[in-house]
Amino acid sequence: MPLIVQKYGGTSVGDLQRIKNVAQRVIRTKKEGNQVVVVVSAMAGETDKLIRMAQEITPTPDERELDVLISTGEQVSIALLAIALKSMGCDAKSYLGFQIKIATDSAFGKARITGIESEKIFEDLKEGRVVVVAGFQGVDEEGNITTLGRGGSDTTAVAIAAALKADVCEIYTDVDGIYTTDPNIYSKARKLSKISYDEMLEMASLGAKVLQIRSVEFAKKYNVPIHVRSSFNDQPGTIVCEEEEEMERVVVSGVTYNKNEAKIEVMRVPDVPGVAAKLFKPIAEANIVVDMIIQTSSADKGYADVAFTVPKPDFPKALQIVKETIKEIGGKEVLSDENIAKVSIVGVGMRSHSNIASQMFSALAKEGINIQMISTSEIKISCIIDSKYTELAVRALHDAFELDKPTVTEER
Repeated sequence: MPLIVQKYGGTSVGDLQRIKNVAQRVIRTKKEGNQVVVVVSAMAGETDKLIRMAQEITPTPDERELDVLISTGEQVSIALLAIALKSMGCDAKSYLGFQIKIATDSAFGKARITGIESEKIFEDLKEGRVVVVAGFQGVDEEGNITTLGRGGSDTTAVAIAAALKADVCEIYTDVDGIYTTDPNIYSKARKLSKISYDEMLEMASLGAKVLQIRSVEFAKKYNVPIHVRSSFNDQPGTIVCEEEEEMERVVVSGVTYNKNEAKIEVMRVPDVPGVAAKLFKPIAEANIVVDMIIQTSSADKGYADVAFTVPKPDFPKALQIVKETIKEIGGKEVLSDENIAKVSIVGVGMRSHSNIASQMFSALAKEGINIQMISTSEIKISCIIDSKYTELAVRALHDAFELDKPTVTEER
């Protein structure tokens, strides 16, 4: 019997009627001859509401206790869905993260899954039940409740699918698939029928909000096909899967943007071995992810300027750490800019095509958009620009690579 893991996001279970609709879809999937495990997020807005409550008490709530608080959102939604399923004649059982258990490390608010005990799930499936699991949460070795960070329910779903060796992990959301760019930014955005794990990893890391990056990492590692679909219609969505030969024929698959980064520049640090390590070590120890890094020769011989980007929520902490660090390593001053955006193009076909960077830079120059920083990999090129030009840059790049036109495979 095929095993399907379905994940429903906050908008999909945003009210009681939507929860009933999810229950009907789950029952339909089960009646089609499938075993079903459902992973559910908190109802839309619930996690933010709980965070605000904590921050009304103190601007910096204790991280352990905050995880205890915000994990309750999923407890409500899984119980309501299980109740709805049972009321419709479908046997179901709900589980919190620590009950099955979803083991994690102890990085509160950003925990990583280390293992999943699947015995209880298999026992319930064998009895013909639908298993409903709380997304976003787990438990560490000390028995503390942990949460996986924003979008963590996607990671929960794919990790469970991997542990159970499910046939597919269906991610139901408020969009009906993965597009060439954000449809809210550009009406010419086109839904993709398939995308490779590597492309999706890049797009997720570069600002595409449809899938959480760690969920794609799990899917690629354990070869779990992901089907991104809308919970509001029955149309096919986008399959995220292993790279296929036909995918390389498409040079660029998508354009992404991210306004959630800030830039820090450290001016005139000594240009000697070990300085970069001393600069970035305390940032890493604070669990802050550094994205783009550029080091250039300073105007003064023997010195260098270092610029890098960090997520905006971590910006104040990172800035303070850097200001403290340069007292030790030396440096003229620290500059910062929160009004930046990162625009990127992604495509596995870029590996075997030249002139892509030139085409991208020309498209931005034509619109008078200045590039502050550049980063590349085999299948992506990213540019830091002034945030006020974000939408213009996205549209210009989408047109430059003619992403509104269907591929040969899609035309068939």
